[in-house]
Amino acid sequence: MQAHVRDPYVQQAKKSGYRSRAAFKLIEIAARDRLLRSGMAVVDLGAAPGSWSQVLAERVGPAGRVVAVDLLDVAPISGLTVIRGDFREAAVLGQVEAALGGVRLDLVVSDMAPNLSGVSATDQARSVHLCELALDFAQAHLKPEGAFLVKVFQGAGYSGFLAAMRSAFVSVASRKPGASRGRSSEMYLLGRRLKPASG
Repeated sequence: MQAHVRDPYVQQAKKSGYRSRAAFKLIEIAARDRLLRSGMAVVDLGAAPGSWSQVLAERVGPAGRVVAVDLLDVAPISGLTVIRGDFREAAVLGQVEAALGGVRLDLVVSDMAPNLSGVSATDQARSVHLCELALDFAQAHLKPEGAFLVKVFQGAGYSGFLAAMRSAFVSVASRKPGASRGRSSEMYLLGRRLKPASG
């Protein structure tokens, strides 16, 4: 707890008005990869508590569109449409698509992690499954030149998911932002430009 309180990213998040230190992971990746610009259409999967959505709404501005989806509540953010529910369910997916008004996405982001059971093999499998679901969503909703940023944990299933990313996107890069805790196995994969669907 003490380490958390002293964490410079936690302190900076409080100072900047972000809901969690995770905001700085997205800020760093977005700056490095020129990921965000005014007017973009973006979906934030697993958005709660909303720090990534805050960054997205700031960067895409009033000309853009940001839709946040989570099973948990996300407190209102200016310029953000919040949909509470499971994006795998048809009714929730319908709400997302209605909020987008038929617009294809410039960017899909996913900082999702499963509820931890404490059994590492189970938790890793659940995490990879969430990544696969987010990838499916991205492939179905991105513009051809769109991008997909997803949090992954290194371990069982990681290499298979990396291969799925490489088969879906022309370019795939891995990122470990400074705000990721050193001891964490988390990293981010950034896919850009969808490959045409085969068959």
